[in-house]
Amino acid sequence: MEEKEQRDEVSSSVEPEPEPEMIEDEFSYDLKIPEDRVAVLIGTKGETKRQIEEQSGCDLDVSKEGDVIITGNDGLKLFAAREIVKAIGRGFNPDIALLLTKPDYTLEFIELKDIAGKSKNTMLRLKGRIIGKGGKSREEIERLTNTYICVYGKTVGIIGEVAWAALARQAIGMLLDGSMHRTVYRFLEKKKKEIMFG
Repeated sequence: MEEKEQRDEVSSSVEPEPEPEMIEDEFSYDLKIPEDRVAVLIGTKGETKRQIEEQSGCDLDVSKEGDVIITGNDGLKLFAAREIVKAIGRGFNPDIALLLTKPDYTLEFIELKDIAGKSKNTMLRLKGRIIGKGGKSREEIERLTNTYICVYGKTVGIIGEVAWAALARQAIGMLLDGSMHRTVYRFLEKKKKEIMFG
């Protein structure tokens, strides 16, 4: 009987192990951006990087070579941070790229190399059709669709609200297929009225 009492005393004096704290899952994305866009992503004295981190709630680790690791615990905010980094990497101004933290904004890309193939002349011609003389065509599409368009390298990037970005993509597709600029503008004006007034 004494032995049983001693065991009870020993077992009651041992404190139970504390429950492990729930550590939130951490997610990450690895991206590569062109080296010439690294300075733009970081910004003067790290201001742009800090702004992205604050608005997205994610951490960015950027190398000089353009390797970017984005980590965070919120999947949606992590996705937004990834889209912002991709947009800056593809030529967008950081202030415009930060619009992607808004839930109704999206980033779309059109790969010109899929259309132009390996021909540099075709690539230049297609870029010229989208940009227009003095940037007029790009500006007109942006105005009519309330979007931002950036032609960089072999891609065309579009940032805007989902419906407007899809419309801008359609307009650019029409230009790439050979439609006349004024035909595309008329199409956009008609669609803009439909979207705005039903």
